[in-house]
Amino acid sequence: MKALIFAAGLGTRLGSITKRMPKALVPVAGVPMLERVLGKLQGAGFSEAVINVCYKAEMIKDWLRDNPFPGMEIKLSVEPGGEPLETGGGLRHARGLLTGGPVLLHNVDILSNLDLNWFASKCGASALASLLVTAPRAEDDRFFLFNPGDMRLAGWTNRRTGEVRGAIRGVPGAPEDALSAEECRRMSFCGIHIVSQDIFPLLESWPEKFSITDFYIKEAGRHPIYGIPAPADFKMTDIGSPETLSEAGRALAGGAYSTR
Repeated sequence: MKALIFAAGLGTRLGSITKRMPKALVPVAGVPMLERVLGKLQGAGFSEAVINVCYKAEMIKDWLRDNPFPGMEIKLSVEPGGEPLETGGGLRHARGLLTGGPVLLHNVDILSNLDLNWFASKCGASALASLLVTAPRAEDDRFFLFNPGDMRLAGWTNRRTGEVRGAIRGVPGAPEDALSAEECRRMSFCGIHIVSQDIFPLLESWPEKFSITDFYIKEAGRHPIYGIPAPADFKMTDIGSPETLSEAGRALAGGAYSTR
């Protein structure tokens, strides 16, 4: 299995830190985020990884030259035009580097204690995509909606606004037997997912820039996309602000995250 690390974002919520370096190279407890994610992949036995880059891409290229990962072939998918293509556009742009089987997608700003091999073992061969999810987090307003029986993705909702999208009863175009939002299981997405090669032809009709979560929501009623609940001892930090950057550093100091 190959891996794609999403690392093209501007990281604007980190303020002045990302004015001088790409988010992927921002250190967490002295070690760049990218190094921590690559180390996790390496520890799990991955031998091939692709990193999608855009903002300050040359800095990442130079860093990789100076920081090799023995036993891993690492390639860059450089997004043109100076603006990131977002996760969906970035995945499509990297298609030529991701042939041969399922692909693990991992946000560069996610640190966790997830056993990646355990996650891969839980993903069904027939799934278009399998998403690592947790019970709703207090800080989240937006959730994926799943069939509580088989954890197939049905749609999405915004708790704050009440908006509902996808193959959900009451949403235009939803099937007659669709579940209501209230009948679904609400889960938070963790930014770690596995997709099959079958996803790439479906991405072709989408605009140049788009979010992969928007794709999942739209395709939920037509293709098998499933949620994989994280283990009970799962811990993660989504580094999106100076506060969560500090939180991740404290978690690492406390031994919360393993390298695998």
